[in-house]
Amino acid sequence: MRIKFCGADQEVTGSSHLITLDDGFTILLDCGLYQGADDEMDDFNEKWLFDPKKIDCLILSHAHIDHSGRIPKLVKDGFQGIIYSTHATRDISSIMLLDSAKIQETDAKYHNEKIVKKHKLSKKQVEPLYTMQDAQHSMNFFVCYNYEKWFNVHPKVKVLFRDAGHILGSASVTLEIKEGDKTINFGFTGDIGRPNRPILKDPSPMPLCDYLICESTYGDRDHIEAPKEKDRFTQIIYDTCIKNKGRVIIPAFSLGRTQEILYIMDQLWNAGKLPKVPVYLDSPLAINATEIYRLHPECFDEELHDYMLTDPNPFGFNTLQYVKNVDTSKSLNTTKKPCVIISASGMANAGRVKHHIFNNIENPKNTIMIVGYCTPHTPGGVLRSGAKEIKLFGQLKQINAKVEIMDSFSAHGDRHEMLNFIGNQKESLKKLFMVHGEKETQIHFKAFLEEAGFKNIEIPHLSQVVEI
Repeated sequence: MRIKFCGADQEVTGSSHLITLDDGFTILLDCGLYQGADDEMDDFNEKWLFDPKKIDCLILSHAHIDHSGRIPKLVKDGFQGIIYSTHATRDISSIMLLDSAKIQETDAKYHNEKIVKKHKLSKKQVEPLYTMQDAQHSMNFFVCYNYEKWFNVHPKVKVLFRDAGHILGSASVTLEIKEGDKTINFGFTGDIGRPNRPILKDPSPMPLCDYLICESTYGDRDHIEAPKEKDRFTQIIYDTCIKNKGRVIIPAFSLGRTQEILYIMDQLWNAGKLPKVPVYLDSPLAINATEIYRLHPECFDEELHDYMLTDPNPFGFNTLQYVKNVDTSKSLNTTKKPCVIISASGMANAGRVKHHIFNNIENPKNTIMIVGYCTPHTPGGVLRSGAKEIKLFGQLKQINAKVEIMDSFSAHGDRHEMLNFIGNQKESLKKLFMVHGEKETQIHFKAFLEEAGFKNIEIPHLSQVVEI
């Protein structure tokens, strides 16, 4: 049996790991899109480290684009197997992949029109990675299972999804693999969520594994506590919008992060603590994702169920306005009235939020609030780094607005939360493979886990093959 590491290896995006059994059966864990502008990863999304036609099945941990975003290309390039996921993951993927396809098409069109106009070429130079039609077609390959229900993907392989507490429908994946007269228990954490967070149930520990692929995004730090987070969030809005008459721009992932922010603002509103300024959710994808959230109360924790007894709409309050059409979105940049704008993408590398940052970044009255991890080469990553200027739409902008970083909103567990999640695995594991983290962070997390008693930790590189 072999594992080939095909994405999110010493990186925090593009998750993909290939398992090949001794009889040749192939299982792909995730099929993510690389999000970033690192020149070394320039062709990652275009090329495969395996033949899509020879993949027998794909097991999808959750719907975030860095885990699911190349599925339409996988199908387009010949995949004919089954995509296994939870029901909520399939529902979320249906809108996430369509939105990703629209971005692929729009970016290709923009590039081609720019190249054709500049160089007076007669032929287009770029094709989208995949189209909206490809994304729609890929949904036909999904087969869904509930949490805590073992199912077979092969006569020798059973799979179990357990709630990872990361986003709606997210799951850890455990495989029970029969090889001859022995059984191998193989685990993939997916993205590890956080306990005691709003909306979703806490992460459920995985069954004991012999081998584990484990994420490491925040392996070198701890998040601030929830009570302090709400106070700081409220203070930033008050200082910016009421005191300075400015605007708060929040790049937020449409799935998960946006719903959590809306829920917290709803709680603050009901408690009379939210400053009375307009709040705009400027993301059709986030609006649609919020509707899907409402369709899956089985994923909600008890706190939210109790809250909904008095407030049946936990993602809405009086000053919140949904923005769907482009003209209304554009109009937000022509008025300078104090407000809060929540918009995708979370890394600010695409979507409407990029325009909002472009139009507000040079005003010192404004605040850009970063509420989660951003790959270093994205605009969000540049803002996180403390840079003094940023290039957007080909123009160099001075970063005069205040940049506030609130990692406590992250859906990824910090180092102690991840340790608690995998803590039951310490004695059973023969090897732990660390993925989904920057190399420096992984080195720190490896040392942290070793101090806690873990052994045989490996940090694989892209395309590395390991036999077990």
